[in-house]
Amino acid sequence: MGKVLRSGVSGPRLYRGAVAGAVAFSVMVLAGSCNNNGCLENQNSLPLAGFYSYSSDTPLTLNSLNIGGVGAPNDSLLCKSGDAISQIYLPFRSTADVTSFYIAYADSALVAHGVRDTMTFAYDSYPYLASEECGAMYRYRITSVSYTRNVVDSIAVTDSLITNIDAERIRIYFRTSDD
Repeated sequence: MGKVLRSGVSGPRLYRGAVAGAVAFSVMVLAGSCNNNGCLENQNSLPLAGFYSYSSDTPLTLNSLNIGGVGAPNDSLLCKSGDAISQIYLPFRSTADVTSFYIAYADSALVAHGVRDTMTFAYDSYPYLASEECGAMYRYRITSVSYTRNVVDSIAVTDSLITNIDAERIRIYFRTSDD
């Protein structure tokens, strides 16, 4: 038979040592589960649209736009006049197959005439399990785009698959004073 070795610690001191060891082990396990090896990716599939000049195909930074969702619940304003932006996220509804957005211009001449543009994106949405750490999200495949052509000249979809990768997939071309 094997020998039993005694460390000379017994009774309450042994019990406190075992509890302290168990607590330390638990803390290490919990700390290890909160590491940075989990989901580091964007957990939403949001279409990113950039603004461009129709005549020069160069990026634009605009500060006189109000952009919001058409028929969206609650406050749907995505950007307000005064915010200088060159790109905007356009959230699609996972429970619908179309989402529309309006662009209202804050330029006094355009406001006086009620000029605004509307963009409507038709798409297929489907759930996608990214990973155990990141969970599930929706992906979208844009099937068509329609829009008014007041100040917007055209809209290009550079990649119809909208994933959680943060990349511009939509280009909105505006008529500028150079056109």
